[in-house]
Amino acid sequence: MITYPHLRLDEGVLIGVTAPSSGVPNELHEVLKAALRRMEQRGFQVTSGDTAWTQSKAKSAPALIRAAEIHRMMRDNEIDLIIPPWGGELFLETLEHIDFDNMKKKWVLGYSDISGLLLSITLKTGMATAHGTNLVDLRGEFSDETTAMWQTILSTPTGGSVLQHSSERYQKEWNHAAPSPCVFHLTEPTNWKTVSEQPVSLQGRLLGGCIDIIRHLIGTPYGDVAGFRKKHLNSEPLIWYLENCEMNTADLRRSLVQMRLAGWFDDCSGIMFGRSSVNTPVEGYTVEDVYMDLADDLGIPIVYDIDCGHVPPQITFVNGAHAEVTVENGKGSILQEFRP
Repeated sequence: MITYPHLRLDEGVLIGVTAPSSGVPNELHEVLKAALRRMEQRGFQVTSGDTAWTQSKAKSAPALIRAAEIHRMMRDNEIDLIIPPWGGELFLETLEHIDFDNMKKKWVLGYSDISGLLLSITLKTGMATAHGTNLVDLRGEFSDETTAMWQTILSTPTGGSVLQHSSERYQKEWNHAAPSPCVFHLTEPTNWKTVSEQPVSLQGRLLGGCIDIIRHLIGTPYGDVAGFRKKHLNSEPLIWYLENCEMNTADLRRSLVQMRLAGWFDDCSGIMFGRSSVNTPVEGYTVEDVYMDLADDLGIPIVYDIDCGHVPPQITFVNGAHAEVTVENGKGSILQEFRP
């Protein structure tokens, strides 16, 4: 069975900020300070670890120091929620030093490199984790409707359900020269697509993250999807949500074939892909070709350009939750039910 943390927003929430991947360099400290101030203005309490404020050689600190700070925050009874400042590059170094056996039940929220932490926690422990906004993107005067749903999601009790819809618009590119009151510049119409070009309905348990990162869990003790399904899901079908941060289409295809060969897509009812600003074609091999090949390989629906990942805004997906997904006429909805 899956266990779900639960935020009681009326009782005051203490957020722990730690950087298991990249911290914030000195020249960007004001960005992190603005995010911390904004969370306090919204009624949250915040405690920040040392790793959030340091960055050298593609990491916030040596792996043992990062792991120790995660341990401290995961065991701290006062901390209700952990949100890293953002992602990074080398979270994977910390995996072997993390004590998955002694984690308190609490939410961890983030994406990008943090999705490696999220997925490994859920697969190793059966505790739900939340793939969604990072902390620095919550520094605005307000959040768009899609991003703001993280609070509703994380305060949903076990047995409850919550409905999210595709965004109206997404951000095509960052414009740091013209800051937005909601951080993002949402200018482009959102259009969820299906390989079949037909309406799609999916049901299953959610798992996913940044494919660049989570593919590296394959073959390790932290990526035992089959064991997780048997122990915690009674072998229920899966819905994967994935997004590509840096890979060209050939690398994306290789990664998906590896996931299939590793059994990650066994008894899968469908796969959803987030928008990506990369997906560079290789010799005319486009990302649409990748999705079509995957649909042919698996014989299941493939949905793409959803609100997930590095092209904001993004829906909050809960690893382990049961989901009902519908996609039609460019719009999507996801009903997540917190089934044990």
